[in-house]
Amino acid sequence: MEPQLAEALAALTTGIYVLTARCGNRQHGMSSSWATQVSGNPILLMIAVDREHFTHQMILESGAFALNVVGIQDKRLEDYFYSSASRQPDNLEPFALETGATGTPLLRDALASLDCRVVSSHAAGDHTLFIGEVVEARMRATDRPLTSHDLPYVYLGGKVLFDRASRRPLELVKS
Repeated sequence: MEPQLAEALAALTTGIYVLTARCGNRQHGMSSSWATQVSGNPILLMIAVDREHFTHQMILESGAFALNVVGIQDKRLEDYFYSSASRQPDNLEPFALETGATGTPLLRDALASLDCRVVSSHAAGDHTLFIGEVVEARMRATDRPLTSHDLPYVYLGGKVLFDRASRRPLELVKS
């Protein structure tokens, strides 16, 4: 990726979330930053999930997901879900969980959780955009939400990370 394009994309501010899903007895969470509200009535959220990611198939099969908002004081959630330690099935075991209205696991340590029922999906390059209607919201703290500008890196898609210190795109090694 061209360095100026990478730097411009890294300037976009995004929230930092943990996307969770359940399918049968399997539960999984992943770091996510490509999410936004897209409707006020009904309340709809859009998430972008790489089609090769483990969570993608779980959302397709279950028809539900939860967006857990990471607070600045709980950056450890982002640290774990972005690490190689999280790249395994059923990676939610280390965390206290609640169950949302859709049956989706919610992270008790998250600032807030938005439990969503998928109402549509759309192919978008190497990702799928899932549109979910919020069926339940849980607010747990008054912390400030963590954003992409609080991190030393930002995910630009595929296998590309932008390193803020060097101001350069780096190849991400996915395990």
